[in-house]
Amino acid sequence: MKKLINSVDDFVKESLEGMQKAHGDLLDVNYDPFVVFRTDAPVQGKVGVISGGGSGHEPMHGGFVGKGMLDAACPGEVFTSPTPDQMEWATRKVDGGAGVLHIVKNYSGDIMNFEMAADLGKDAGIEVESVVVDDDVAVKDSLYTQGRRGVGGTVLMEKIVGAKAEEGADLASVAGLARDVNANVRSMGLALTSCTVPAAGSPTFELGDDEVEIGIGIHGEPGRERIKMEGADQLTDRLTRPVIEDLGLNSGDQVLVFVNSMGGTPLAELYVIYRRVVQLLDEGGVQVARHLVGPLITSLEMQGASVTILRLDDEKTRLWDAPVHTPALRWGV
Repeated sequence: MKKLINSVDDFVKESLEGMQKAHGDLLDVNYDPFVVFRTDAPVQGKVGVISGGGSGHEPMHGGFVGKGMLDAACPGEVFTSPTPDQMEWATRKVDGGAGVLHIVKNYSGDIMNFEMAADLGKDAGIEVESVVVDDDVAVKDSLYTQGRRGVGGTVLMEKIVGAKAEEGADLASVAGLARDVNANVRSMGLALTSCTVPAAGSPTFELGDDEVEIGIGIHGEPGRERIKMEGADQLTDRLTRPVIEDLGLNSGDQVLVFVNSMGGTPLAELYVIYRRVVQLLDEGGVQVARHLVGPLITSLEMQGASVTILRLDDEKTRLWDAPVHTPALRWGV
């Protein structure tokens, strides 16, 4: 294992220290427990929006903390759910009197720990709503989940919901929008290689030089099938067609397409995938109105990619276009 780390035990802490030094104008970091939060938190009268999950998926979630997106993020150890005390601390920190929304990816540890944190927040008199993201169409049940996994749709939800909260909407409206986004977004990914968790020191799974895992999870969970390597268009079809079918897209629909790198796939290859996704949607009369291409929900150094499609309406499009200023996403400011 070759990684640019000093020690396994200090990896997350030192990564957060670097983030704080690089983006101190946007965010601050609490180190006991680990929480990344907006420098202006809490914003009075605004719904606080927080999320979290294991480290190793950067820039998700800490890179999405800032104006127009998340108020705080709770980073666990690598591929390990954050603890209830992290979420409780974050909930208290961002409460500006209008309540707090928890955005939770559908993994058993995340669900359990966020539920405990929500109960603690409510005990402290904070109104808390939780919305679960479960956009992965690859498999219904997988390791660490009951039901579908939460993957690329999380990024889109955090941006759109964050914009709604920034406008001053109340908690019920913000939570309702989050559920609407979840109902209209689907994803699927693949892996060309495994990744190596620092604490393990060896690849998470074995994959032959000529093999591809279709429907991979962001922690290296098994997918739908393992196949021999194919061309980019054939592999893109294997990801995109199930997403289109599950969403029930129709001619005339407008969508946002998000093509994501799992960490080790270069941008040039992502554009090859994006071009094919657009071709497939064009064939069905579906208009790509917005797009996002890049490494935004990663799995350390895994070579692979995912395709996420969100059905848009006027409100979602407006909120997507709204200003955002975070380390990883920024426009309109």
